[in-house]
Amino acid sequence: MARYTGAVVRLSRRLGVALTPKAQKFLERRPYAPGQHGQNKRNKMSEYALQLREKQKMKFMYGILEKQFRLYYEKAASQRGVTGENLVKILERRFDNVIYRAGFAASRPAARQLVTHCHLLVNGKSINIPSYQLKAGDVIELREKSKNLDIVRGSVNKVADNQIPAWISVDKANLKVTFVAVPERADVPLEANEQLVVELYSK
Repeated sequence: MARYTGAVVRLSRRLGVALTPKAQKFLERRPYAPGQHGQNKRNKMSEYALQLREKQKMKFMYGILEKQFRLYYEKAASQRGVTGENLVKILERRFDNVIYRAGFAASRPAARQLVTHCHLLVNGKSINIPSYQLKAGDVIELREKSKNLDIVRGSVNKVADNQIPAWISVDKANLKVTFVAVPERADVPLEANEQLVVELYSK
């Protein structure tokens, strides 16, 4: 299964957005690009460079490679409504993303691992595909033998209720998640400009 396996902290500093909790700590201490001249780079970015950076942000934030991301864009463009908003909705419906948003994992890579290791059920069925698109009303729960995973319970207990999006319902006691509805763009905390991505692919 293809995924990015390079230096996440270095990439986060280059893009200016934390891709993992560990990267967040480094960004707070060094909020500039990596390398010898990272602090001195003040060149104005071209329109294309800005668009490319936003695409890279979204790709790496959701853990997606170029081919799949392009397919998501084409799907979003074929749907009714605003293409950029459609793209965000598709990304947010990913199984691994919902697990992350629900607080079952500290990062999307950790959520992806929970999914691929078959720890989770969707409507009672085992699903181990991180890109699986959830639908409104879908119920996610841990398999019986996975309910005592310390990494999940520890992560859930650290997440405050007000940090969980309104479009996800979490039963912490029983470790269950209900995907209530597909979120609107305004309800998604995303540090990227999806409209610039649309402009890039529209050329």
